[in-house]
Amino acid sequence: MYKIFSLLLLLATFSAGSQNIEQKAAEIHNKVFTLDSHTDTPLKFYKSDFDIGEKHDGHKGQGKIDIPRMEEGGLDAVFFAVFIGQGNRDSAGHKKAYVKAEQIFDAVYETVEKNQDKAEIATSPEQGYHLEKQGKRAIYLGIENGYPIGHDLDNINHFYNRGARYITLVHSHNNDIADSSTDKVGPEYNGLSEFGEAVVKRMNEIGMIIDVSHASDSAFYDVLALSTKPVIASHSCARALCDNPRNLTDDMLKALAENGGVIQMCILSDYVKELEQNPERIKAQQEFRNKHTNWANYSEEERKKGLKEWYQLDVDYPANLATVADAVDHIDHIVKIAGIDHVGIGTDFDGGGGLKDCYDASELGNITLELVKRGYSEEDIRKIWGGNFMRVFREVAEK
Repeated sequence: MYKIFSLLLLLATFSAGSQNIEQKAAEIHNKVFTLDSHTDTPLKFYKSDFDIGEKHDGHKGQGKIDIPRMEEGGLDAVFFAVFIGQGNRDSAGHKKAYVKAEQIFDAVYETVEKNQDKAEIATSPEQGYHLEKQGKRAIYLGIENGYPIGHDLDNINHFYNRGARYITLVHSHNNDIADSSTDKVGPEYNGLSEFGEAVVKRMNEIGMIIDVSHASDSAFYDVLALSTKPVIASHSCARALCDNPRNLTDDMLKALAENGGVIQMCILSDYVKELEQNPERIKAQQEFRNKHTNWANYSEEERKKGLKEWYQLDVDYPANLATVADAVDHIDHIVKIAGIDHVGIGTDFDGGGGLKDCYDASELGNITLELVKRGYSEEDIRKIWGGNFMRVFREVAEK
């Protein structure tokens, strides 16, 4: 009888301890200002009837962010990426990219306006905190891929005036600004181009954040050598834990810390952990790429149809996903190498981001729970969930 009683007492104590940790994590998550620095959600409602005011099901290919799930997951602010895939690098291609970017800006403003009782466009850190106090979500804007700038530096000012507060200089392929970390043809400039150097200077001048995610290692170091302001990696992880060129090496993490910048840990599983993938999924993705070889020249209707097909692959052939614990391993490592003041979170939701136990915005509290389990303090978590990014945001905006 004594042994049974002792076992029951132990189980009760363990259960109470677990509940206390979960309660503590929930309280911290509710108290701190939470910001996700990178999502591709505009891909969902650009030229579509997707309404961020309605709750959707990510497991059915309906997207991973909307206002109800932001509320459910305690997400106060989010950066929507005006994503432009790399196309032809000529005057016609640049013009098309510029027009497409304008259309995406319009679509974001239109959909947020429809939900102005629950969300607003924000352009400064102060606005984000103010909206949080009002119980509203803050929607920030960034441009992913500097391609729509073309060769006109004044376009940077234009996009800033439209509300964009960072530009991811380059995407999966080299552009006229910088080398990409993943272009199969290799580097063109061994870093930044001459025009890219001018882009960095102009962004510093007007107080726009420079994003080095997707940039090659050489381009990363060129930016840090040239920039007079802290920079960000809006959605990247630690290469020491996952050997992907999209991630930052330990030396890069140290350099970013010296710059005063911040790396926003990404939860796209390919950047978190090497996982064996379903051969059928790989085959289906390759068939999609073979079918859609002229993406840059698609009409908007063709693009919309293609995106729907791409997202359906996640439904028909689900990916093997990393876990929250795997992702927080990256935070642990970044803190060890760069320090607690230089790490944040940029999920890449709707651009491939998602974990087994943090599949969409409604489950973001699981990251905080894991941080609490590992002994991070409330102040640490405040920094990770937005404080560090907002510090850089303020410093860059200072003239």
